Amino acid sequence: MKSNTDIKALLSLLFKPHPWHGVTPGRSVPELLNVYIEILPTDTIKYEIDKYSGLLKIDRPQKYSNLCPALYGFIPQTYCGVKVGHYCDKQTGRSGVIGDGDPLDICVLSERAILHSGILVEAIPIGGLRLIDGQEADDKIIAVLKGDAVYGEWRDISDCPKPLIDRLCHYFLTYKDLPGTDSPKVEITDVYSRIQAKEVIEAAITDYKLEYGNPNLRLPQLRSLLIDELSDEFNKEQS
Repeated sequence: MKSNTDIKALLSLLFKPHPWHGVTPGRSVPELLNVYIEILPTDTIKYEIDKYSGLLKIDRPQKYSNLCPALYGFIPQTYCGVKVGHYCDKQTGRSGVIGDGDPLDICVLSERAILHSGILVEAIPIGGLRLIDGQEADDKIIAVLKGDAVYGEWRDISDCPKPLIDRLCHYFLTYKDLPGTDSPKVEITDVYSRIQAKEVIEAAITDYKLEYGNPNLRLPQLRSLLIDELSDEFNKEQS
């Protein structure tokens, strides 16, 4: 019988890991995160991951001239569900807010221009924007690129200049606006610190496990499925 390590090695030869489900959220979550980058500050097209295949796809062209002012993507193996919604309720005094059903979004600040999306970077969370879209919590974690010469030593949102925060807020308050239509009600209730950012990340990791199961159990489950399938095929051949 092959071990989990053998099966993992075999899968790595056959398939590219899914950026959402096949990559861990980081080596020391929530202090240091893996981030999958979907959008660059120069992109005039809004890209997002195709949840089924793990490939990047075009969501929509940006209708106006505003561009995302930071690297933008998500934290693998996170999900904005019940826990994220409850946390938003607790912090805002509201009720009935739900997670938006997507992985947790994150902006990564970097002094250096990065020219490719569809990549993984390591980032340090320093705060976040509590964005509510209708009745859905759509938090945007703010982080700095690990080792960045300019931003890499920042550890809290208080280190970030207000004009940069204002620019991020303006982008997310307007990026869904479409000409000739009523804009969806998007609001940012507050800009929060690193402490709350870590709590949101932990809530999203818990939501992921509730929705998709514990990632650490996937290889044993896969091994069991493979054994059952091979056993069924063998029995068919013998009958």
